[in-house]
Amino acid sequence: MKAKNFKKTDSMPYTRKAFMGGVPQSRITKFTMGDTSKDFESRVELVSTEKAHVSHNALEAARIAAVRVLETAFGREDFLLKVVPYPHDVIRHHKRVSVAQADRYQEGMKRAYGKPFGVAARVEPGQALITVGVPVGGIETAKEALKRASAKFPVTCKIVAN
Repeated sequence: MKAKNFKKTDSMPYTRKAFMGGVPQSRITKFTMGDTSKDFESRVELVSTEKAHVSHNALEAARIAAVRVLETAFGREDFLLKVVPYPHDVIRHHKRVSVAQADRYQEGMKRAYGKPFGVAARVEPGQALITVGVPVGGIETAKEALKRASAKFPVTCKIVAN
């Protein structure tokens, strides 16, 4: 399924996992990477400009893209990257049969509640998606890393340096 099909947040969040029959595991495993004990002088954030759902696949792809740029420039321990939103909202999908004569053995969209197939984070305008801490001379590298990460999200983002 395409991300644009689940981008809108017009319905209620579906988060009570106790009432669901199995929820897929979130693909993102590490939310914080780099040196967590060091206090970095420069901080750069990737901020959302729209209200939308961001899937766990998009969060993981953005994390990998940003870390790849940061590790080649600073090594493994000379930066701090945090993925801020946590994917709580369960996304449902109503599978459709797309073969010849499917109308004979499929009920169509009648009672189309769907089965859970992924999780997503609800993002508000102005909310930080990824935060990067770098040494003083590394602001341009952090901006490049966040630019590559923003291509993985279904929302438009802006880069803010502090």
